[in-house]
Amino acid sequence: MKPLQSLILFLLCCFTIISSSAQSIVKPAPIVPSSLVKKQQLTEEEKKDWHFKDIYTDSIPGISLYKTYEFLKDKKGDTIIVAIIDSEIDIDHEDLKDQIWINNNEIPNNNIDDDNNGYVDDIHGWNYVGTKKGDSIFYSSLSCTRVLKKYQSLYNHISQDFIPKTKLDSLYLSAKNIYNEELLWRKEEIEKCKRMIMNFENADIVLKDLLGGSYNIKQLDSLKSVIPKNDSILSYHVGAMSYYMKYNFNPETLEKDIRKEKHAINTLFNFDHKDRMLTNDNSESIKDFPYGNNNVQGTEKVNHGTKVASLIAAKRGNNFGVDGINDNVELMTLSISTSGDEFDKDIALAIKYAVNNDAKVINMSIGKPFSLHQEWINEAIKYAEKKDVLIISSAGNSALNLDYKNDFPNDTYNSKEISNNFIKVGGSTYSIDENLISEYTNYSKKIVDITAPADYIKVITREGVDIDYGTSYASAIVSGVASLIRSHYPNLTASEVKQIIMKSGVSYDIMVNTPSMSEEKELVPFSSLSKSGKIVNAYNALLMAEEVSNKKKN
Repeated sequence: MKPLQSLILFLLCCFTIISSSAQSIVKPAPIVPSSLVKKQQLTEEEKKDWHFKDIYTDSIPGISLYKTYEFLKDKKGDTIIVAIIDSEIDIDHEDLKDQIWINNNEIPNNNIDDDNNGYVDDIHGWNYVGTKKGDSIFYSSLSCTRVLKKYQSLYNHISQDFIPKTKLDSLYLSAKNIYNEELLWRKEEIEKCKRMIMNFENADIVLKDLLGGSYNIKQLDSLKSVIPKNDSILSYHVGAMSYYMKYNFNPETLEKDIRKEKHAINTLFNFDHKDRMLTNDNSESIKDFPYGNNNVQGTEKVNHGTKVASLIAAKRGNNFGVDGINDNVELMTLSISTSGDEFDKDIALAIKYAVNNDAKVINMSIGKPFSLHQEWINEAIKYAEKKDVLIISSAGNSALNLDYKNDFPNDTYNSKEISNNFIKVGGSTYSIDENLISEYTNYSKKIVDITAPADYIKVITREGVDIDYGTSYASAIVSGVASLIRSHYPNLTASEVKQIIMKSGVSYDIMVNTPSMSEEKELVPFSSLSKSGKIVNAYNALLMAEEVSNKKKN
């Protein structure tokens, strides 16, 4: 190891600590200078667990989890409860079943609310989008649709050019723009699928005639090398069919996609779609309860919640699925997500449920552009703060600057932070160059607190193992790190854990592409894309947590 690297590692352990009754203030870890960064392409093997690697020993910008477990080798932590507010979770999965929370105050399946909390037979949590029949709702609506539906009577007789610019007017116009953009995109997807079907069928006729019947992708690859240069039509057919076969596109799968998009249009964008009819509650009344059911497993093959759960707490060292960050936890399942945007009512009630049932960390890998009842969520966040519960939420995947655009939930109201127990997490990659920030992540120097690995993340599904992308996984990774801290240092408060996570992250002295959906990219300092300007680091966080914890004891 180079002397300069040794010095930096030493400095990482030498934090200055100043304690007060309100909070612990710590000196942050040093910046990783660009001169120490070793740029390299990762192998497929390295990518599989890159997010657990270390920048100093591996030259990979992960969270240093392997180093963390070396540090924790002879330490035993408490089992803590982590609530996952998300979609339904496969609680019987081999990699998760031993980490599922059980409500010991409830007698299973007796159809009685034994603990008098308003939830009948809530053994593992609650499904707020479950129906009285025991199944679940798959499609609800978009938050922009709800805004337009609520206020259309005020605006449907006014030309958009003449709508004044009050706060409500801006809300309505913003919802209208997003609604139109999303609806247009769905319709374009349908037309694209129709074109692909036509191209597939035309190519199939030509290729079957040329190759004498059935064919495979290997034959198409061989054919590419012998096609005359002037035969652009055959070249197009071969190229198109190779693409379709590689990604399993055919008339059957494409027709299925068309049906799915049409159904989405008829639900997500439909003002007449009654998306609370099956739960039989009024989404405009926080007091209209109970609704939903205890079937947190769900009946739909939805994987998002299961993927998030696996990152946090999949069984470690069992040579199956994936290793979670901390399996010394109990996972509480609170399902609120469908194909559509979450309701503020469900989010607020789920937060309060988690707090009231002793969760110490809440993960919310959710987000939407509009919040009709932000006050409900704000009140729930403040309630969690009062009860010393840390909430961690994803920043979103729309490449938006949240200084100017919205992504809910967050803990900012009227440009002020309302609590000190809420962390909003953006996404980072394994590329130590201008692509270190995920190209799709939302970002902000005011709203997003820190970043974490979000690209090429190995997770489990109901069917097996998958590689996925998104700030949902960045949020889950931070929740896993937070659970390690709260497990091993239970005398630290939620606000102290938040501060430690932000202060102990790793800074990178490099310029990166501002996240954007366009081809043109603007280079900015990596540190400018979040409050902390850092990537979460489990090893640094645990070192810092131990120092702060020991100071509090003395």
